[in-house]
Amino acid sequence: MAISLYTHALVRSQLEPRRIAQAFLLGLLLFPALAFCQLTADDIMARVAANQDAAIQVRAHYVYRQHVHSTSHQTNGKLMREETADYDIFPTPTRTERKLSSIKGRYWKKGKYLDYNAVPIPDHDSIDAEITHDLLDEENNEREGKEGVMSNLFPLTSKKQQDYKFTLLGEEALHGRPAYHLSFQPKDKDDIEFSGEAFIDKEEFQPVHVFTKLNRKLPFFVRGVMGVDLPGIGFNVQYSRQEPGIWFPETFGTEFGLNIFHFYKRNITISLKNSDFRKTHVDSTITIPPASE
Repeated sequence: MAISLYTHALVRSQLEPRRIAQAFLLGLLLFPALAFCQLTADDIMARVAANQDAAIQVRAHYVYRQHVHSTSHQTNGKLMREETADYDIFPTPTRTERKLSSIKGRYWKKGKYLDYNAVPIPDHDSIDAEITHDLLDEENNEREGKEGVMSNLFPLTSKKQQDYKFTLLGEEALHGRPAYHLSFQPKDKDDIEFSGEAFIDKEEFQPVHVFTKLNRKLPFFVRGVMGVDLPGIGFNVQYSRQEPGIWFPETFGTEFGLNIFHFYKRNITISLKNSDFRKTHVDSTITIPPASE
């Protein structure tokens, strides 16, 4: 509306030169107001943080299914271990729990592949087993509160955002909805943390898509002398909207190298999909901060 008024004033100024001064005066009044209404990257992420902090409680009133597939390969491509598992995710008074419903896998040992379809998993103390089976379980057990899988990797909550710098790259449409496109990186360039990009739903200030990578390589001493490295590590998370204001991580994926003390080298893949979301009898709502006028 403000732009239309200003445009109309300029058109009239072509017919009436004496109105030129009035048109420019109107522009000086309107453009600062329009600029003021534009949200900054920090404004956007502050609203995301408020929603994510509240969403931890809201998500605790949902049950859903989780499908996980993971593999460990030698650098020459030889499969060393593969596992597929399905879980039921449900809330408890203090956290979100995962109950295993099915599991199957295979691993290489003494010149052949051995199959399994129950827990405890065989050869559980091997590095390959710890990566393909225990990584997400440890994350599930150690995370604070009731937040979703690998939540500590992404600076979405108010606590995590304190250590990051955000830049607004523009706006795009994702899944038919307008979204802000931002990048993020650690404020302290000496820190070895994840940096990346995020797409934020413009109407509800919820994450739609987040992908990351390490902001820099591990120190040369760690890589060259100790032989420890994580080449290519990064994560990709897609979120889905279950109802107004309620979004869940729907898919999670990563593929990276893992080198440990020169003797263990693997290429790791992990993919996760959440589905069949159902709300429990407890009713909760999430308040979306109003957009700037």
